[in-house]
Amino acid sequence: MTSDEIRERYLSFFEERGHRRIPSASLVPSAHDPSALLTVAGMHPLKPYFLGQEPPPAPRLTSCQKVFRTVDIDNVGNTARHLTFFEMLGNFSFGDYFKREAIEFAWDLSREVFGLADDDIWVTVFAGDEELGLGPDQEAIDYWLAMGVPRERIVECSRSENFWQAGPTGPCGPSSELYLDRGLDFGSSSDLPGGENERFLEYWNLVFMQFDQRPGAAGQASVLEPLPANNIDTGLGLNRMAAILQGKRSVFETDQFLPLIELGEELSGRRYGEEFETDRPLRILADHSRAMTFLLADGVVPSNEDRGYVLRRVMRRAIQQGRALELAPGFLMRYGERVREVMGGAYPELREHADAIDMWLSAEEESFGRTLAQGLELLQAGIERAREAGRSSVAAEEVFRLHDTYGFPYEMTRELLGEEELSIEGNFDRLMDEQRARGRAGARAGAGADAADVREAASSFAGESGTPTRFTGYETEEQLTTLGALQSIGSNGAGGAPGDGAPSAPAGSRYLVKLAESPFYAAGGGQVADVGTIECEGGDCRARVEDVFRVGDDQALAVVVEEGTLRAGEPVVARVDHIARHATEANHTATHLLQAALRERVGSHVRQAGSYVGPDKLRFDFSHGQGLSAEELRDVEDRVNEWIARNDRVRPITTTLDEARRLGAMALFGEKYGDVVRMVEVGNGEYSRELCGGTHVRSTAEIGAFHILSETSSAANVRRIEALTGPAAVEFLRERDRLLADVAATLRTRPEDAPNAVRALAQDRRRLEKELEDGGAEGATSQVDVEKLARQAAEVAGAQVLAATVDVSDAKLLLDVADRVKGRLQAAAILLGTAADGRVHLVSIVSPALVERGVKAGAVVKAAAQVVGGGGGGRDTMAQAGGRDPAKLGEAIDAGRKAIESALNG
Repeated sequence: MTSDEIRERYLSFFEERGHRRIPSASLVPSAHDPSALLTVAGMHPLKPYFLGQEPPPAPRLTSCQKVFRTVDIDNVGNTARHLTFFEMLGNFSFGDYFKREAIEFAWDLSREVFGLADDDIWVTVFAGDEELGLGPDQEAIDYWLAMGVPRERIVECSRSENFWQAGPTGPCGPSSELYLDRGLDFGSSSDLPGGENERFLEYWNLVFMQFDQRPGAAGQASVLEPLPANNIDTGLGLNRMAAILQGKRSVFETDQFLPLIELGEELSGRRYGEEFETDRPLRILADHSRAMTFLLADGVVPSNEDRGYVLRRVMRRAIQQGRALELAPGFLMRYGERVREVMGGAYPELREHADAIDMWLSAEEESFGRTLAQGLELLQAGIERAREAGRSSVAAEEVFRLHDTYGFPYEMTRELLGEEELSIEGNFDRLMDEQRARGRAGARAGAGADAADVREAASSFAGESGTPTRFTGYETEEQLTTLGALQSIGSNGAGGAPGDGAPSAPAGSRYLVKLAESPFYAAGGGQVADVGTIECEGGDCRARVEDVFRVGDDQALAVVVEEGTLRAGEPVVARVDHIARHATEANHTATHLLQAALRERVGSHVRQAGSYVGPDKLRFDFSHGQGLSAEELRDVEDRVNEWIARNDRVRPITTTLDEARRLGAMALFGEKYGDVVRMVEVGNGEYSRELCGGTHVRSTAEIGAFHILSETSSAANVRRIEALTGPAAVEFLRERDRLLADVAATLRTRPEDAPNAVRALAQDRRRLEKELEDGGAEGATSQVDVEKLARQAAEVAGAQVLAATVDVSDAKLLLDVADRVKGRLQAAAILLGTAADGRVHLVSIVSPALVERGVKAGAVVKAAAQVVGGGGGGRDTMAQAGGRDPAKLGEAIDAGRKAIESALNG
């Protein structure tokens, strides 16, 4: 039975038994679920249903979910079954059926559909736990006995094996697992399910969620209380079942993996199954190529943060194994093509995003190839030093420097050292934590109420305030409504109004407010919240709305009372600030047009990676591996303005998620969508359709002018464009005209001739500089090989970092050297130091793109100067400093380098 047949037969079996089939969710969890970077279980996307936060689309569901886990990554390749990416089949019940039906379904499907022999199926059940106050799961035992399973094949296991809980509190319950007895060829007669052996292979886990675990009193154990409704969550690993039904000893020999193993054989000229030294890298490449291809298809791009780092780790591990097999460059793309051939039928997103996948595979293989060569050379030097010194370990500080300065993955260093029977001496995690702490140190300043605390208070307030607010902001900007509830910000309640005890808010106070109906848009999807006013119907009270908090499908307003007293239950007029709303709408629609223009001009791999849409400007982060050229930026800007001039209609459409996908609508990265979605279509949808809950203009002409302010790096493989629209864009261009006129007046020329006049001045300066250099032996370039110095720059978090000492006889030349090095680097942070006349001289130059990421030249030289007993300062892009202790110049340069890296990685 093929893997595709296993998947279809499982899902059809449960469809026939009243389950609704749902598609696999993305490997990227909903933005509202911060519990994990990636989808780690079949039930992961269904958590809101199990927790009662949202109603499920049906009481019975079944799915085949894409899953990614790193917990076993070090075992991948070493064993016959460990994987990072796999498919998890599952059937789920929300307050419908429970243990009896779940056990009957599992027993019938195992025997009647998959054809497993009754005598080969063993099961485990929960043995009970004294701390939980629970005995054995006799109910499950009785149901298995009723199925015909002999008591000796029902094995009771401990809490660690057969009791599921998501955390120390929350829904939990016993579980029952199904095992296949593969016979004495795989073990001994004393082996049992649940033990560490190869004889019994677990293939299905049934979780019976029936308790709510709550914390006990101080010093007491937690308390289990019955859930209001019992739920079922099951998981069957498709790949493991394929190994069983296809009679293979390893998942890597099944129909999904064998084509990838064969590709590795073809590319390497080696044979699988002959030696472990070949089998291990071939297995790693097969598993990791599947993982990276699916992650890229779901919009993850390699970076140094969060899920992007997980992807990069997998890709780099695969690249290192490919190099070990001496595969020719370009092998990752070959693996991506093979994954599409094998899996593209079941997962069309692999083919839909083929170009983007190939681009990232190629770019990462090429860029890491350089890092790998440099890192392996440095690591080998460290290994040789350890051998010469008779040590069995390498210092954690050395490993940290490899990771932090040269981008060499810690996990790979650990793995390669292990192959040399060397360990890491010291605490690498502590060094990482110290670096993160340095990066966060400057970000903690602030005054007034903590926004996070207010948001948390708004969430609790909305949940306790009865009926959810009905949002009317798509239809109107002014709403006659009722003030439902209010609560003082910073307290647990609100004061009472004189006379009747009703909650009230006097002038000058800040309050959380609930309205029955609200025209105010709550911040979400990158768009800022509306501002405006709430006025009593008689005009005797007024409050300024300063923020709107989204709480699921509900909202709460943060207001400042300016006149009179607000009272719960009274009619009020809620009025959105039209000017701010319309400017925000123009920027939001322009963001959609910008994404469409980028995908058209730069490539279909472009995906939104974050945004800010406010009344002042728009900011759009997107996946792309390099800066845009001036020509590309001009083309993108021209295309957006062309669409604006066409006065195309902007139309929000309510439709099904499947229909929106069929129409090619773009979805927001990490967003969760229901069966019915809101799609914003521009024109007839020929160039822009996006799933979006934000507010928009009615036609593109309302946007007015569109002007790109800047294009910079936001993070590794993520670019950022900031732009203006409408009156803000016009005013910006007028200011540019004024500046040009000022320059022309200074140069005593016409504005249209000013560029040529500036170029002539620049040529004169270069000529004079050259004459200065040629006229004396003390010129900087005669003492310093600038090209060689520039090549010492290391890549850190998508930036080039150079921190070095130079030997110049005149400290005044240090800035000139730094400036010349800067001209040979892009997106660079530079710190140079020299010792002359008994003093230390330091200079730092930082590219504007890195200043935006938090690297400030003044902070860099300050960190360095403190080491040598000095000080200094300057602008964010250029600063100088001095010191009194030349003996510590090297330490000072190292301190400055750490300050740069901390800012980049913070």
